Amino acid sequence: MERTEDVIDLLVVGGGTGGIVGAKTAARLGARTVLVERSRTGGDCLWTGCVPSKTLLSAAARSATERTLGGSGTLFSDVRARIAEAIAAIEPDDSPESLEAAGASVISGTARFTAPGEADIDGRRVRFRQALIATGSAPSVPPLPGLETARVVTSDTIWDLEQLPGRLVIIGGGPIGCELGQAFARLGSAVVLVARSEILPREDRDAASVIRDSLKADGVNVIENAAVDHVSAKEDGTAVVHTDDGQSFDADVILAATGRKARTEGLGLDALDVECDKSGHVLVDAGMRTSNPAVWAAGDVTPYPDFTHLAGVYSSVAASNAVLGLRRTVNKTIPRVTYTSPEVAAVGLTDATAPGHKTSTVHHGDTDRAVTEQQTSGMTRIVIDKRGRIMGGTIVGPRAGESLAELTLAVQQGLSTRDLAGVTHPYPTYNDALWNAAVAHARSGLDSPLATAAVRVLLRLNRWRNDRRRDAQFNSR
Repeated sequence: MERTEDVIDLLVVGGGTGGIVGAKTAARLGARTVLVERSRTGGDCLWTGCVPSKTLLSAAARSATERTLGGSGTLFSDVRARIAEAIAAIEPDDSPESLEAAGASVISGTARFTAPGEADIDGRRVRFRQALIATGSAPSVPPLPGLETARVVTSDTIWDLEQLPGRLVIIGGGPIGCELGQAFARLGSAVVLVARSEILPREDRDAASVIRDSLKADGVNVIENAAVDHVSAKEDGTAVVHTDDGQSFDADVILAATGRKARTEGLGLDALDVECDKSGHVLVDAGMRTSNPAVWAAGDVTPYPDFTHLAGVYSSVAASNAVLGLRRTVNKTIPRVTYTSPEVAAVGLTDATAPGHKTSTVHHGDTDRAVTEQQTSGMTRIVIDKRGRIMGGTIVGPRAGESLAELTLAVQQGLSTRDLAGVTHPYPTYNDALWNAAVAHARSGLDSPLATAAVRVLLRLNRWRNDRRRDAQFNSR
């Protein structure tokens, strides 16, 4: 019989952002914490997601600028080197040593739950009081006829390319497809992007239109409302992608950017009576607790959106609830950013046609900073309820993700347009557009009959007061 002190307070399965933040949170609260990772800590964000993709986008933007100035652009080998440097610079923060320094133990291996409170790690039996599942997700590849004959990459494996693809066909018009499509086009690839619907289907349609124009300006052939029907191989080892509307495109490499699936296979969740949805995501309540009261989950493995920032915040909530018995709930004001050029940043309600709501829009052609930067194709739009509260919005422009922080705070705190209009903003910035959108709506309240009448009464009253004061001063001479 194992001693009580050998029982782990929190067993964390998965060493990505969710697992790292959850483990560090629990350890700093004094819990005996063990993190198990079968590959390398850092997860998709460090190795195949945020860090390499944003480095690629930065390098591609610089390459596009060089080409505009008459240069030859950036060599793909230099781009790969820059990505490696970025990963190397950030890796120590996500390393086992960093976790150990925070007080958590790290085990390299594959964990499988075998019974309530028990798990097997490569043949080693461990006992735990609470567990946090943070195994993330993996790209899914569509079962298209002939796809197996082509060179197919995903957002995980595209970083293994040693040569810039001459012809890249992307299946999927979501954020990953748009970001990587623009980046590779700027680096010199001939890119075709095939989207089943319109690109960026979750975003405001005017915002998506700006990105469509930007992609096309960078040379991306955007094919919307078309599905890939099948793929055929050519004798030279390349492939042809055929769509259901009769079009065909030659491809040296095909990028499948059609979604992700939760990594739950082989975890032994049945042994813990942990419920999953039909797609394999672990179901959780508002406190990130699963159907088993001793098991928690956070990050891409849950049905929540696949965002690194969400994995970190939600896993912290899960870990503190698990080890302290708290009942904290997650905040569901979720910001998102697509890092194309320009960026698309959105939070909360973004539907400009939502019943009972109004919108206030400022196009960046009317924003002085955008004019000075000659980048006026963007916009800022906020969605407002009947009480004047800001319910959400969309920002399209350079560094839109930075401007989104203020809008996210406004949505989370239930601020009104008058609240935001009353905040002094530095001039000139891109955030002027957000401020002016709030000001425009706040001022529109003065146009109602009641407000107009009240203003007229106050104006007349103040005129009378001023006249009396002036007359009194005149008569006192």
